[in-house]
Amino acid sequence: KTMQQYRYDGPVMRFDSCVQYRWTATTVAATEAKAKSNLIYRYKKENGLLPSAKITLPGKLIFG
Repeated sequence: KTMQQYRYDGPVMRFDSCVQYRWTATTVAATEAKAKSNLIYRYKKENGLLPSAKITLPGKLIFG
């Protein structure tokens, strides 16, 4: 499967609270699920959160 570039531009949720109204990042991945996983990992790294932190990206991923 070929790698696709995905872009996320939307809110970041920690449990049920919005911790950031707008976060924009890009990643390259084979599937949309993997892209979301990569972006969540990156957000945690950038913000000094533990790997076990419950972070979700409720917005849409964009190709390209």
